[in-house]
Amino acid sequence: MTGRTFTKPYATEAERVTAQRNHEWLSRHAGPMALPPITGSGLRELRFAWADGRHAEPCDLERVARHLGSCHEAAWRSSLHKARLATAHVSDGHVIAGFVGPRTSALCQRFREGHIASAQALDAALTLLRRTADRPVAFYKDTNPRNILIALSGPPVTIDTDDLTLAPFGYDLAKLVVTLSMTYGSLPIEQIDRALTAYNLAAAAHHAQLGQTTLTQLMEYAELHGTLTAPYLGRGGYRWPWTRVRPTTTPRRRT
Repeated sequence: MTGRTFTKPYATEAERVTAQRNHEWLSRHAGPMALPPITGSGLRELRFAWADGRHAEPCDLERVARHLGSCHEAAWRSSLHKARLATAHVSDGHVIAGFVGPRTSALCQRFREGHIASAQALDAALTLLRRTADRPVAFYKDTNPRNILIALSGPPVTIDTDDLTLAPFGYDLAKLVVTLSMTYGSLPIEQIDRALTAYNLAAAAHHAQLGQTTLTQLMEYAELHGTLTAPYLGRGGYRWPWTRVRPTTTPRRRT
């Protein structure tokens, strides 16, 4: 951090308020997460302390996964052990949207837009969502390469708190896998598997009852992200569709 600041504009005052409340909640509950402090605010804008670093790249996947697992475990221990994925969660007076409902609406929208090929494919995606309803609750904060800064020292720095919802453990890691692939090209499944191992070890550091996200679950979440991110192809650095860069083989040691 330096004495400089970064000012982010928002289209509406409601969006600014939401981003600020998300930032406050993450600062209070997500433990290890490094967030640039908010130094001031104005109408439809927030000012943040400057954070030095480069955007995350494929070589950072395991490091960021380990950090993300620690943040998810801290939030579960602090607040989200009381949450359920099928409903919104109220914490410190802040309403965090549920997981199932918003994704159901988004998938139906992608179907209308032509990003889901058939009604059968839509039904399969919705069935997957319903299967997650009783899984332990973490959060989703849109962990893509441009929302993570890798500094010379210290933990990865998380920027952009515009989005915050509930999500099953592993879901935000899957977003990173998909967006790194769509930005830089296909990642070896062995690299993804190592990152998942690091994530699981960090996420279960204090609570073994959380269990582990399996590679199969992670890649199911990745398919959801591939569909939900499809409209942004060609923007934000996304150069390849997920259907082209998804890994095609699975390590033998576990599923």
